[in-house]
Amino acid sequence: MQFSLNGLSAGVRNDVLAGVVVALALIPEAIAFSLIAGVDPKVGLYASFCIATVIAFAGGRPAMISAATGSMALAMVTLVRDHGLQYLLATTLLTGGFQIVIGWLRLGRLMRFVSRSVVTGFVNALAILIFMAQLPELAGGHWTVYLMCAAGLGIIYLFPYLTKSVPSPLVAIVVLTAVSMFFDLDVRTVGDLGQLPDSLPTFMFPAVPFTWETLRIIAPVAATLSVIGLLESMMTASIVDDFTDTPSNKSRECVGQGIANIVAGLLGGMAGCAMIGQSVINVKSGGRGRLSTLTAGVMLLVFVVFAGKWVSQIPMPALVAVMIMVSIGTFNWASIRRIRELPVTSSVVMITTVIVVVATHDLAKGVLAGVLLSGFFFAHKVGKILNVSWESDDDGRSRVYRVEGQVFFASSDEFVHAFEIAEGIERVCIDVRHAHFWDITAVSALDKVVLKFRRRGAVVTVMGLNAASATMIDRFAIHDKPVTLAEVPGH
Repeated sequence: MQFSLNGLSAGVRNDVLAGVVVALALIPEAIAFSLIAGVDPKVGLYASFCIATVIAFAGGRPAMISAATGSMALAMVTLVRDHGLQYLLATTLLTGGFQIVIGWLRLGRLMRFVSRSVVTGFVNALAILIFMAQLPELAGGHWTVYLMCAAGLGIIYLFPYLTKSVPSPLVAIVVLTAVSMFFDLDVRTVGDLGQLPDSLPTFMFPAVPFTWETLRIIAPVAATLSVIGLLESMMTASIVDDFTDTPSNKSRECVGQGIANIVAGLLGGMAGCAMIGQSVINVKSGGRGRLSTLTAGVMLLVFVVFAGKWVSQIPMPALVAVMIMVSIGTFNWASIRRIRELPVTSSVVMITTVIVVVATHDLAKGVLAGVLLSGFFFAHKVGKILNVSWESDDDGRSRVYRVEGQVFFASSDEFVHAFEIAEGIERVCIDVRHAHFWDITAVSALDKVVLKFRRRGAVVTVMGLNAASATMIDRFAIHDKPVTLAEVPGH
């Protein structure tokens, strides 16, 4: 386990102020996600405090915010309904264990297989979901709701022209709360979402039987939560990397998420992961170091436990304005402006990712669809980078084929069909010095070609196999062992 204080003192003022903004934005989110999962609001609030605080030290991406999230909450609904809170806490502990193992195995490096188009689609879909989540607060509301939301957006975008020393979202929240309390406006407040806890979290080891039946119940859910959590965390880390132009340690982040979830489970919280919306709020409010994440977690607990009376008075239109700012800032508008300039396949992958995520409200399904589609387009493109030419001598009785490119499952059919069978051919040499055989499908394709010529009575030799291709051929081919270039007569 690695814990670090690196960057903890960098930009203290900006980090603290950004953390305060994030803490205020986390409160209604944590309460809402608790209600989605079917548990008491304090379960989500305690989880957000624990995860944000621990990840500030153990995570691999400074300035990224992790807490209870909607995507994780959706995966808990059935478990909570059928088995209750104690099984959820046990599942949270197992989720953390899975994530630590994944981090130790360095599986976070698999993020390199996620294309830029998928990341862009993920970001755009999340921006849309964040905006859509605010609509229930606006739909059918009194005119004061719309006026306060508009005023909040005005403060957020205009206040920076006066000064950037204080984050404009924090100013918007404070001003609108003061106005709402002074005029006693009839708008929904944070307190209307649920009862805020009035005590600190306590150690709570799950009261479940330690049996194989318990493991059978919680293991599938824990596996799902660990994958969803790490996928969302890795994607968010990449986005924050781009925002701040700094690198992150993906494997360490996996381990850090696991440690944070274990702590949350032991203190009565649900599993969580990185939050792109709050991470964007943090970065745009000036947060760059680990102190911003630590402040968000600590101040969240301080607000709900020691200042619950005041926090409960925060009008929801103020937080809606902040989240609309997040959705606008998160959406990659350049991807729309440049959609005609980019390759069609890239645009299709991006749009597909957006559609699947928005339709299912499941980020994992959208990313999976995008990755599979990217892989299909890549295989199709590389499969076409194959050229087979030939020349003959000895009055057509001898023929040399030269293969250039990649031979694998997507190009194997084209490889087979490129070899023309003609009468009177006695000798065939297949020159593969500029080709590579990647899989057993490619080996099978070579077998087909060699055996096809041999059935017509031709002597076939394969020359120029590189070491990796030769190993594949030796292990899986069914035709005679190929000869090397030096063993081919006349070469």
